[in-house]
Amino acid sequence: MSGAVPTRFERDYLIRFSHCDPAGIVFYPQYLVLFNHLVEDWFTEGLGVPYAGMLGPRRIGLPIVRLECDFRAISRMGEVLRFGLAVERAGGKSLTLALDARLGGEQRVAARQVLVFTSLDSHGAIDIPADVRAALAA
Repeated sequence: MSGAVPTRFERDYLIRFSHCDPAGIVFYPQYLVLFNHLVEDWFTEGLGVPYAGMLGPRRIGLPIVRLECDFRAISRMGEVLRFGLAVERAGGKSLTLALDARLGGEQRVAARQVLVFTSLDSHGAIDIPADVRAALAA
């Protein structure tokens, strides 16, 4: 990826039948699945660091160690929500991300999560990889 990394990464996601409960609204854990899609897309497309390559050949994990969510309004099947992500903090071994999903100007859900970079071999925390840190600083 050339140029600077935007301060906010956004993607539109269609709310599907599989995201909804019998009431026809998004079943709240599905937002976390969609946020994970967003994080994967951000690494691969936004930072230019393939997420699949980190987990596969590089054996780097990114577990969530802290998570806060505020559910503000319901979402229904067929709606297209704009999901967004911004980095609040980059530490030595972790990232704090602010995420949300909106329809128009209405925020449906907001979350804050802390991801820790880990070795998938030892399961211990590791420093943020140099290429990730460089992409964040770009």
